[in-house]
Amino acid sequence: MRVIERPWFSTAFLLVTFTVLFAGDAVRFTVGWVTFSVIAAASGAASVLILVTYRERWRLGALPYPLLVFLGLATLSMAWSAYPAASLLGLVTTWLIAIAAAAVAIAFGWREIIAALGQLFAAVLAVSIAFELFVSLVIRAPILPLFTQPGVDYSSYDTIPKMLYWSRNELFEVLGAGRIQGIVGNANNLALIAALAVIVFSVQIVDGSIRRRWPVLGLALAAVTLLFTRSATITVALIVAAAVTAAVLLLRQARSPRARVSIGVSIVAVVTLGGATVAVFGSQLLGLLGKSADFTGRADIWRNVLELANQRALAGWGWVSYWIPWAAPFDTLAFRNGVRQLQAHNAWIDVFFQLGVLGLVVFVALTASTLLRCWLLAIDRPRSAHGQTARYAAATLFPVVVLTLLLIQSVAESRLLVESGFALLVIFAIKSKMPESPLAVDDSFREAGRS
Repeated sequence: MRVIERPWFSTAFLLVTFTVLFAGDAVRFTVGWVTFSVIAAASGAASVLILVTYRERWRLGALPYPLLVFLGLATLSMAWSAYPAASLLGLVTTWLIAIAAAAVAIAFGWREIIAALGQLFAAVLAVSIAFELFVSLVIRAPILPLFTQPGVDYSSYDTIPKMLYWSRNELFEVLGAGRIQGIVGNANNLALIAALAVIVFSVQIVDGSIRRRWPVLGLALAAVTLLFTRSATITVALIVAAAVTAAVLLLRQARSPRARVSIGVSIVAVVTLGGATVAVFGSQLLGLLGKSADFTGRADIWRNVLELANQRALAGWGWVSYWIPWAAPFDTLAFRNGVRQLQAHNAWIDVFFQLGVLGLVVFVALTASTLLRCWLLAIDRPRSAHGQTARYAAATLFPVVVLTLLLIQSVAESRLLVESGFALLVIFAIKSKMPESPLAVDDSFREAGRS
């Protein structure tokens, strides 16, 4: 088979772009916001160049309509935004993310994307464990970021809240109430990276796209990180993602349309039973996960945001993505343990608040249509260039499993609207709609990875 070698800067682009999206806090805490902004702008410029270079592969009218409508509505919201300057800043970051994600989706194959994510996740997890070890063994005290977070004044606190620390020095307390935060400075974000790493390394092991020992080591590192971060949301999300994986594998084994229907009905029955169980025993299940009935203070935030959102229910207060801490009403809207919150901790409530019912309908259409296409990509038998049926590839499981994980997390976090979450949504939305085979570039990439 002919091997297609990618230029070195293609791999560099993927790694830099994914670093900005998945480990942005680590970069900002280490080198500051100005340097981070320069890196992000350079990544955005490279994304535009890639889109121009590969212009024969795409056209605007072929992109997913819900995605275009959502971006258009967010942009138009500047006209009625209650905080136009904050909306402008939010729109710049949202469009940069969307353009970068589009460049990744159009120019790279699934296995290239998965390989780059695997390299980044392995590095982030390894450095995070080393970082926490250094803090616990050498510094022996919590440490703050090297560069102060915007809108945070440490001098205003008698006691600095634990949420503001880069590391809480809790590595040796993880068997009790302790949680590590790693270089990203947030236990939940680190847990998300570990969960995504589990999916990525599992796909690589099954697909055999790289030497087996590396993804096995990466999988072990991800498992340890999940244990040390102790995120209830990510634990639930991984369980649901595993159930989706099992459902896909069952459907792949079906030998006839009738068998597929039977399996499909069984899946619907299990989902219905699971939903009923959560509805009836929700508080008990939360207790098992170590969470309170108010989702660790999130219920109060949801209540406050919804009260404000209902005042502009049709089109919302204006798009902003991450809340801007110095702009009203975000400067006083939500606090948790004395720390100003920069999200509603629920993507759907956040969309309703920022873009109203109109935005919520469009966003539901975007996520639902993307999930459906990713599901079909996972269960439909692939075909070769000659029209013959081909074997299933583990890489085609990646989009539907990851998107499931993100959708479950969206109930407790707004990550689906910003940085890595929104980028993955855009990548899946575009790539699952591309007419060419999703593995068109990837077979040659797998051979190159083995050489």
